[in-house]
Amino acid sequence: MSVDIVMPKMGESIMEGTILKWHKKPGDKVDVDETILEISTDKVDTEVPSPESGIISELLYKEGDVVEVGKVIAKLDSNGAAKPTGVKKEEVVVETKAEPAEQKKEIKTEPVTAVKTEVIIEPVAVKSNGEGKFYSPLVLNIAQKEGIGFAELEKIPGTGLEGRVSKKDILSYLQNRTSKITEAPKAEETKPIKTEPKAPSAERKIEMPKQTIDYNEDGLSVMEFDNVRQKMAEHMITSKRISPHVQAIAECDMTNVDKVRLVMKDEFEKKEGFKLTYMPFICEAVIKALKDFPLVNSIIDDSTVPYKAITRNTINLGIAVAMDNGGLIVPVIHNADGMNLIGIARSLNDLAKRARIKKLTLNEIQGGTFSLTNFGVFGNDIGIPIINQPQVAILGLGAIKKRPIVIETEEGDFVVPRKTLILTLSFDHRLVDGALGGKFTMRIAHYLENYKE
Repeated sequence: MSVDIVMPKMGESIMEGTILKWHKKPGDKVDVDETILEISTDKVDTEVPSPESGIISELLYKEGDVVEVGKVIAKLDSNGAAKPTGVKKEEVVVETKAEPAEQKKEIKTEPVTAVKTEVIIEPVAVKSNGEGKFYSPLVLNIAQKEGIGFAELEKIPGTGLEGRVSKKDILSYLQNRTSKITEAPKAEETKPIKTEPKAPSAERKIEMPKQTIDYNEDGLSVMEFDNVRQKMAEHMITSKRISPHVQAIAECDMTNVDKVRLVMKDEFEKKEGFKLTYMPFICEAVIKALKDFPLVNSIIDDSTVPYKAITRNTINLGIAVAMDNGGLIVPVIHNADGMNLIGIARSLNDLAKRARIKKLTLNEIQGGTFSLTNFGVFGNDIGIPIINQPQVAILGLGAIKKRPIVIETEEGDFVVPRKTLILTLSFDHRLVDGALGGKFTMRIAHYLENYKE
């Protein structure tokens, strides 16, 4: 049986991946879950395992190629018999001992339709034209910004999976359309038409002056972006362009959490084999706050007018992990709202370890509904994080340090040292207004300050 290996979907907003390295070549045997290749996207470098055991019969792309999600990149013969090189599929030469070599018979057989299975995760289908054709969020966003309606969009030939219109297709169409407008003959006489001045469009592109760098200048050290860093840069630019970022900041007294952690830490480490950090306590408080304010646990579908807010009924926490090469990956704790403190701690430890050695599964880096990033591990007090699209908020965690705090008592006010944490919530002001963002941040602080074992 022939099995098609396809470019997997690594996240809700990812439509393509780059092949970094093939671990197998045609004719090689593979077992179930054995690594076939490494791929890279704007979110992660990861290994793609084999869905079945068999023999690699064909590689359709080479290392360095950028391939759209859902396209077949390799073929696997799960029967364990590799096709001989140079022999056509419809022609098989059979030689038996009963006949002389010069009397070899060529037996032509009719082409047999191979039974194929595909390991496919479909791209997100957000909008249909009513005739069964679907367009990705990226294509719809480009069409909306450039004023392309569905009637015009249907005329664009698609080269993607099942004839879908890709980013490359619509950008090529726009370039040709612009060229035609530029080359159109001017009218012999034109009369000025008075119009009311229009407000500048929020989507207007502003061309920034490009830097001119002399690479021959003494003392320069040049580092070319690798694929992960390049994609991450593009993803961050896109997020800032799409979402109007607003921040709410709160200082949180971690004294009660610290007391509970100190009581638990020795027995916990002995039983679990790793240290109990503050992070599980913070995640637990975030989960409670998300249950109180479920709108923060949403994504925005901006491919339609009016926009739609899609609220999730489960809480999947994305935890940003810094890689050794400077990249960033956001593994996801799925159904975190169904876990206790110990379960959250186990998931955090497991995902962080496997993220750094590129052993995460596809499901473990997608489907997040809310993200946390801990820049406090580097000693920073405050940071301003960028939203992980298509989510509507991200929580930044500063360093937990002893700071002077004013305590009000019946005897008067006293300044005392307390362990505190500065929380920074970046939120998408299209959906989360200042009141909701502020209340949500303070609710997290409330749960941490009043923590009880």
